[in-house]
Amino acid sequence: MAQARNILTSLPQDAHLSVSTSPTTTFHSPPSSFGGARRPVPKQLKPFNTQDIKILLLENVNQSGKDILTKQGYQVEALKSSLPEDQLIEKIRDVHVIGIRSKTKLNQKVLSEAKNLLVIGCFCIGTNQVDLEYAAQHGIAVFNSPFANSRSVAELVIAEIITLARQLGDRSNEMHKGTWNKVSHKCWEIRGKTLGIIGYGHIGSQLSVLAEAMGMSVIYYDVVSLMALGTSRQVPTLDSLLREADFVTLHVPELPETKNMISAAQLAQMKDGSYLINASRGTVVDIPALINAMRSGKIAGAALDVYPAEPRANGDYFNNSLNSWEEELRSLNNIILTPHIGGSTEEAQRAIGIEVGDALVRYINQGITLGSVNMPEINLRSLTLEEPDYARIIYVHQNVPGVLRKVNEILGNHNVDKQISDSRGNLAYLMADVSDVRTSDLKEIYDSLEALSSRVLTRVLY
Repeated sequence: MAQARNILTSLPQDAHLSVSTSPTTTFHSPPSSFGGARRPVPKQLKPFNTQDIKILLLENVNQSGKDILTKQGYQVEALKSSLPEDQLIEKIRDVHVIGIRSKTKLNQKVLSEAKNLLVIGCFCIGTNQVDLEYAAQHGIAVFNSPFANSRSVAELVIAEIITLARQLGDRSNEMHKGTWNKVSHKCWEIRGKTLGIIGYGHIGSQLSVLAEAMGMSVIYYDVVSLMALGTSRQVPTLDSLLREADFVTLHVPELPETKNMISAAQLAQMKDGSYLINASRGTVVDIPALINAMRSGKIAGAALDVYPAEPRANGDYFNNSLNSWEEELRSLNNIILTPHIGGSTEEAQRAIGIEVGDALVRYINQGITLGSVNMPEINLRSLTLEEPDYARIIYVHQNVPGVLRKVNEILGNHNVDKQISDSRGNLAYLMADVSDVRTSDLKEIYDSLEALSSRVLTRVLY
């Protein structure tokens, strides 16, 4: 697969060293009015003509991300929904970049058909929908936005805590049906109550601050020791959190260790009349066990934003055809069911579009892997317009003894201005800027690197 993908990055016979056409390429900043030397203008590196880079964006990626990619001159196709696997395979065969959110599954079967794919952009927090190991071993970098929607999710959870404590969902449904039911029985203020946060990362820590501001006591459980914010405190075990908290909220990734981490045994540990909120991943809560706990009165209310199986598009799909218990779940009282909207705010989606869009451009144009979740994170100072005959060599390779020696032998006949290399597991990433090179030199370097047995992916940017 990698060999076919690299054909696009090899140099044509009539190629010449030049800066590709781009709206930003010929822009020169004027000298600063504050004095001092003018900063060098970064040189826009391109692996081939920008209009030849094909990008597929699925699941209604925010316009901010689309604009960043389109302004680079790339060919961008944007669809509002995910695709069935057979259609996804057909589409992905020709693209160099794919942008997805949470519903599109890029497994080994799909990625094995992606002959030209260089990079994947996950316009969301999670990356569990991508086979990261397979992508890495085939030189495909993966980027995400780990915290841009943290505030949106935290605010949703605060809203759900109040809504559950006051049974607002039930009262609203009754009023829509014409029923006036003014009650205070088992309706509570959240001031003075204890919030238990499972997973004290970007979202959990923000939620902690918001909850304390509203008068709640906060405890949290995490698999690593983390600094407490405000007066919150870390508890040593999950069971101790469940026994103490009035409200339990989950903010953990989808891992084998987190599957059904809240099931019948854990629900039994919770306080009678407590509440459960899950805005993390659909597999971390055993929903049939939750249904039983709510029917028995053990759990007074719950809010679910994620589910083990979710529809690919909007519509009347939330029924037993997806999950066998959905109709039972919908029949419960004081339960909030939302369609995976934790990060679905204008602010969050715009921030995610900018963050991931910029990361994709940096990787395509300069080979920079900062923020990649499956590659060594490498950054190298940008080449400038004052360095016209430079080229950037990128060599992704197996992390085995002797590779750097062989690479340096290939580059040894040229002036290597700067070079950096790092590894991650059995994969390594090398970047080198070579000066005073001609087209024939680049072709020779490219072919020599391609011939090495350690090669995963070779790119030449100039």
